[in-house]
Amino acid sequence: MNYLNFKKPVLLVGGGVRAAGATQLVIDFAHKTNIPVLSTMNALDIAQDDLRIGMIGTYGNRWSNMILEHCDLVISVGARLGLRQIGHKKEWFASKAKLVRADVDQAELSRNVKDDEEKHLMDARDFMKYLATKDFPDCSEWKKRCLAVKELLAKHDNTEGNDAVEAVAELLPPNPICVIDIGQHQCWCAQSLALKGYDGRILIGGGYGSMGCGLPYAIGASISINNGIVYCITGDGGLQMNIQELETVKRENLPIKIIVFNNHVLGKISEIQHGSYHDHYAQTTAESGYTVPDFQKVAEAYGIKAANIPSYHELKNYKDWLCDDQPCLINMSLNPDTLLIPKIKWETGLIMPLLDEELNKKVLSILNY
Repeated sequence: MNYLNFKKPVLLVGGGVRAAGATQLVIDFAHKTNIPVLSTMNALDIAQDDLRIGMIGTYGNRWSNMILEHCDLVISVGARLGLRQIGHKKEWFASKAKLVRADVDQAELSRNVKDDEEKHLMDARDFMKYLATKDFPDCSEWKKRCLAVKELLAKHDNTEGNDAVEAVAELLPPNPICVIDIGQHQCWCAQSLALKGYDGRILIGGGYGSMGCGLPYAIGASISINNGIVYCITGDGGLQMNIQELETVKRENLPIKIIVFNNHVLGKISEIQHGSYHDHYAQTTAESGYTVPDFQKVAEAYGIKAANIPSYHELKNYKDWLCDDQPCLINMSLNPDTLLIPKIKWETGLIMPLLDEELNKKVLSILNY
């Protein structure tokens, strides 16, 4: 393929990039060509700092999905392109673009996303080395326009959950290790957790959906770096599933900084019960059979310093807690009605809620050139 024939390419990276040890090759390639880099949920930490544009898919950033819709070439590396990424109608995925796929799994490549896609049965590291030998156009103008759309829409879809994630990110040091549990906060983090530096890590459950994984992941991550600092972002539901591991944190004196996004509901499920089942809640709210303990008292009972705070605005008062050598727990309240948006509507492929007509015209005028 002659890559010089395309003027609006994107590089889509998945978890296979990290598994193949190809992260630095992606960073070098992106800096050399100025190609915009989009990510799947399992690859959030691969393109950070000035390379960060955003995540695609069902709960992806609106601008990332709009860029995908208006690009002319998608080079997918180490991403399986599952339903959460491409939707249930394949023809809606990057409908104006040629698709190049590199995957080490023959079974994944055997499933066509586009009829005319170009496939490479290759390890992501080998494929990035192969790409480095090819000529590419200078994508500076295209990347500039992608970043302009990102800036234009940066606050458009923000909920309290996104604002809280951004408040956490502001307090993190360069290149932190962050562990994300499963739930609404997982998607808010996928949308809004921007790290400083290229070497930080975002460890996330991804497609496994293992609610409660956050604290055990954080313990393992801390031990793996000689009992170093790890930031664990979890929810009230996820934390309760492995709350006994606070004993491990205290006993081993692991400097794990636990930030609980506590909206007092099982938000990922209650949101579905609200939107699709006419508010017929079951075991997801206090009224329907789900309750939350006082996490400050629980943590203190284990000997871990802790605080309850009424909102993310108070996080800055605990900045010192986030950089010392002691474990801590900050239980941060959120509104129970905080929703997870935007979301691609399954039936139509539309990004909901819709943009107003004037703003949509501005976005299209930037991306169409």
